[in-house]
Amino acid sequence: MTNALHPVLAILLTAAFAGAGATLAMLASVVLARARAPAPVPTLPVAVGTAVLWSFAGWRWLAGAWPGWWLPVPLALATFAVPLAAADLRHRRLPDALTLPAYPALATALVTAAAAGPGPPLAIRAAAAAVLFGGAHMLVHALSCRSLGAGDVKLAGVLGAVVGAVHWMALVLAAALASVVTVVLALVRHWRRGVPHGPGMLAATWLVAVFPGTGMGT
Repeated sequence: MTNALHPVLAILLTAAFAGAGATLAMLASVVLARARAPAPVPTLPVAVGTAVLWSFAGWRWLAGAWPGWWLPVPLALATFAVPLAAADLRHRRLPDALTLPAYPALATALVTAAAAGPGPPLAIRAAAAAVLFGGAHMLVHALSCRSLGAGDVKLAGVLGAVVGAVHWMALVLAAALASVVTVVLALVRHWRRGVPHGPGMLAATWLVAVFPGTGMGT
């Protein structure tokens, strides 16, 4: 998308992104509330947060920050990121009701991006990064289950796929950013059941996805 787009049309498209994101967030909130192990989250803040992420991703695309084939990835990520972060902050859980569906949703987005963009190398790197990132978190969980929960391990694989699709070095950056967010959360309040790691992982992956740099797809 080029910068030549009429400003009014750009505003309308950005608003459409926001509306779509908010709608999907409300559906995600319903899923969490009606799950086998319910983890209700505040619908309005989650909807607003998702709308902001969707509109920002749409704006980045409209501004020509990255090609259109990458757009489905940050949009799909945002759909799961805000509700899951809210659930982890509120309940100290990353419910399977959203974590597991994130795999086929983001896999579809990444395969679509690979097919329309740089081709098989992106998909192969994403799959390998999912195994690497997920395996690293699984190892930490096995060594110290109190420091990293099972939900974090399940989430790590799909987030690793997104980060790995950007660039191998992005895995290191995402891990560092996630640690920074987790440290900040530990400092701002006392967590009786341990500091949630999900929000940091999700925030780091989101930042990498919307600011992929010039190495994306290489």
